[in-house]
Amino acid sequence: MILFRIKELISKKEKEENRKITLNEVSEKTGVNRTSLSKMQNPHMKHSTTTQAIDALCIYFNCKVEDVMVHVPDNEIK
Repeated sequence: MILFRIKELISKKEKEENRKITLNEVSEKTGVNRTSLSKMQNPHMKHSTTTQAIDALCIYFNCKVEDVMVHVPDNEIK
């Protein structure tokens, strides 16, 4: 299963910039729909997205694709 690491990325950016970051802000800055971002945070939604959205998130968070999402075997998901 592919897991998105949106929460972790937001938390890291909040610490780096010493401020609160909302999903609304991420959505506005990246062009990724807020609902999509919410679904990405829930591993049980099994959300599908576009490479354009992944690219926008990489740019916003200044990270690599593997920082945005990771593959975890289904039997390791709680």
